[in-house]
Amino acid sequence: MVDSADERRDTFGEHVLHIGAGFKAKEHPHILEALATLGPHLLGRWDAGDLDVEVSLQDRGGKEQRVTLRTSLPGRPPLVAVAVNPDITYALTEAKRELIRQLEHQKSVG
Repeated sequence: MVDSADERRDTFGEHVLHIGAGFKAKEHPHILEALATLGPHLLGRWDAGDLDVEVSLQDRGGKEQRVTLRTSLPGRPPLVAVAVNPDITYALTEAKRELIRQLEHQKSVG
């Protein structure tokens, strides 16, 4: 059985990640690629069917453009990570880092 990074990314993208308001359809592959490294932090501990990660964008094109990542994890409080930056890719990366930090904290407290 091969559990490749591509398979985990596909599982994450198809079953876990939901792209919400603010993003254009043509941006979806870029968003999935930017957030794919969240997969190992989530799928190594929880089943894909029990997870939900939503990414949304507010104030598109503005100086206060904001990317928000919200998660639902079984038996855990929801986690929310927000990044404000006029560059969408940078905001996605910063929100992802913050969510990973929160996930690691959740793992450390049990």
